[in-house]
Amino acid sequence: MDLATRLAELQKRTIEHREVLLTEEAAKTALVMPFLQALGYDVFNPSEVIPEFTADVGTKKGEKVDYAIRMDSKISILIECKPSSSDLNINNAGQLFRYFSVTDARLAVLTNGVTYQFYSDVERPNRMDDRPFFTFSMDALKPTDARTLEKFNKASFDIDLIVQEAGNLKLQTLLRKELEKEFADPSQEFVRIMAARVYGGRFTSAVKENFGKLLTGAIATYVRDLVTDRISSALKVSDPNREDEAPESGDIAVVTTAEELSGFHIVQAIASRMVNPKRIVMRDAKSYCAILLDDNNRKTIARLHFNALTAKYFGTFTDKDEERHLISDLTEIYQFEKQISARLRELDDSIPPG
Repeated sequence: MDLATRLAELQKRTIEHREVLLTEEAAKTALVMPFLQALGYDVFNPSEVIPEFTADVGTKKGEKVDYAIRMDSKISILIECKPSSSDLNINNAGQLFRYFSVTDARLAVLTNGVTYQFYSDVERPNRMDDRPFFTFSMDALKPTDARTLEKFNKASFDIDLIVQEAGNLKLQTLLRKELEKEFADPSQEFVRIMAARVYGGRFTSAVKENFGKLLTGAIATYVRDLVTDRISSALKVSDPNREDEAPESGDIAVVTTAEELSGFHIVQAIASRMVNPKRIVMRDAKSYCAILLDDNNRKTIARLHFNALTAKYFGTFTDKDEERHLISDLTEIYQFEKQISARLRELDDSIPPG
């Protein structure tokens, strides 16, 4: 089972049980330990995943960090856990700061089991940064999160590459925030730069105010048109009642979106309780994305109708009849576990009755 599938299963558990995991111990046992397992670490090997790790720091004696992961006889990762109801902030990371400077660890994780914040020493060697270089939420996973988390997998763990990537991720995050601010409310410097490229007159206060409004509108229009053009040209929405379609000569190939990949992994995670997840296959088409058993288009488990601009539908099957369900968020797919399970039993007689 790949990491994306394991994360999708853990996402389901997080969404279902978050409200009852109000203590730190409950969050650690039900959410954090399975997350470490998903990354390939043996949580039942105390020489690899060390619970209640203690390292005396100056006058601070007997302080503990919730977990330390040892690799190649060195402490590589420090993990501090909080209750799932807690908001994470730098004030909760006191032990991580202190332990970071007295161990070999260059990676620290602050988590409440739902949100995970990853820290390193990008800015100053051997001193934990004040801001995380990567943050993700288990109840709102993105496809890019799984790809980033692959770098922390035990099998591929390389601290030098991680720290290098941490610097890039931090800069990318800061750049994105600056772009978001400029796009929402262009600064005087940005307005002046853009105005100088299209306007030859004096840059008076009135011109500046007018260009600020024009620039905000131009950015919003450009982004909206870019998204619309990409969806319209790449997905080529067509008759939803047709079977899987191959692109005709001269057509732009079907493009599988990030949302379709996430939806597929959720269905695969649900189905993996009954069948080998490798049997669950995605076959994308112009009008919908089909999820099949054994890559057989006569064994459709579900369909993802995500190509429309205004709404998303999740299709479930009984015999040859499809029922479409309007969804507003991908996590709502978990609500259809009974229909998915019933469909699998319908398609494979070897699956025992529920």
